[in-house]
Amino acid sequence: MRDDLSDTHASGLPGFLGVIDSTISRLESFILAAGVLLMAINTCANVIGRFVFGESLFFAEEVNRILIVMITFAGLGYAARHGRHIRMSALYDALPTKARRVLMIIISLVTSATMFFLCYYAYTYILSIYNTGRVLPTMGIPLYLMYVWVPIGFTITGIQYFLTAIKKHDLS
Repeated sequence: MRDDLSDTHASGLPGFLGVIDSTISRLESFILAAGVLLMAINTCANVIGRFVFGESLFFAEEVNRILIVMITFAGLGYAARHGRHIRMSALYDALPTKARRVLMIIISLVTSATMFFLCYYAYTYILSIYNTGRVLPTMGIPLYLMYVWVPIGFTITGIQYFLTAIKKHDLS
């Protein structure tokens, strides 16, 4: 069942949708690579500071928290695009090809709607954090900025599943 979302280079979508899909793919890859690299550099610098100079970087933990949220929610769309989400496929695998396509469209549309629903609730949560005025204690950055990646990740994942439904719409 991996082939349903595993277009790695070409989006498989025509025209403008293909451009959007390819752009999102490149953006996801960049964000994930940059996030992991920055987290590694930050962690290594903190370890060196602690053991060589006897002082930890005062901001290291908060930076890593921000990066973990960013990587996790940017990675949702990436995982959807490459078919890396956990799934139960016994029923799907037992179906004939046409029924698989229909089921994949249904699954993709329901998952897309769920992602947009979660995006809405993440957005309302961010607004509530924004209204409290809370900031990260060490860096003084508004806390809501750390969670901006959550609705972005849900939106990109929702778009990705919607595009998958479009790719699978040909039932002939």
